[in-house]
Amino acid sequence: MVNYVSAIVFVFLLGPGLILAWALGGNPPHAGLALVVWVLADLFVASAIRLAAEWERAVVFRLGKLSGVKGPGLFMVIPLLDWVRMIDTRVQALEISRQQVITKDNVPVSIDGVLFFRVSEAALAVTRVQDFRFAMLQYARTSLRDVVGQMTLDELLSEREQIEATIGSHVEKDTRAWGLHVESIRMEDIDMPEELKKMMSRQASAEREKRANITKAEGDRDAAVNLAQAAQTMRESPGAMQLRTLQTIDGLGPTASNTVVLAIPIEVMDVLNGTARFLDGRRAQ
Repeated sequence: MVNYVSAIVFVFLLGPGLILAWALGGNPPHAGLALVVWVLADLFVASAIRLAAEWERAVVFRLGKLSGVKGPGLFMVIPLLDWVRMIDTRVQALEISRQQVITKDNVPVSIDGVLFFRVSEAALAVTRVQDFRFAMLQYARTSLRDVVGQMTLDELLSEREQIEATIGSHVEKDTRAWGLHVESIRMEDIDMPEELKKMMSRQASAEREKRANITKAEGDRDAAVNLAQAAQTMRESPGAMQLRTLQTIDGLGPTASNTVVLAIPIEVMDVLNGTARFLDGRRAQ
């Protein structure tokens, strides 16, 4: 963030110095010396005023020793004695470049991702690690390799969110002492060998065909059960059988081109059926 306050203070204090130099205009050496001294003092005062944005924290070192953390807003330092390191505390994103990992079942896969983290303790992030962004990236890469190496390919494809949470917890545990907090980690792409992709495609096709055959078999079974129940109902009710026969005849087509001829009337068939049942009863006796 641009420290406009220091510039304003410098310009404001420069005015009295110019007036003093103008008042000493009769003695140019004294006027020049006074102006130089005034400008140096003005620079000293203006540089002592620092400004930190809402998302920034200023880690102040005095003569090489940690003095404290300042900000956000205006704060004062001692020029020439204090050294300030500004730290961004917003969520930062680190790209995990594509790397090859061997899964538990010896399948080579290439994985890339993104790590989201933020600085929770600015002083620790500066004093505990040289470059916290680089260190965080290396921890994320190694944790990704370690976690994926303990998973099979099927687990890697089906338990993606669990793997991301595990990697995030590993990185968080290792970097918490540096004043860093892991928000989340996301795996963007998982690339496998082309031959393995073809095999998985054939497996998925066979699985879909299996489910289709099972569904068809279950449908045939349900249809057979329903037909058996319908046949039982018709056998117990002769009238229902006649109605079914008439319905079948009617379904052959209402047009004049379809002609249905019953060689034996239904009443005769009923008489024959009754006679057959009577003879069966006599034999049973």
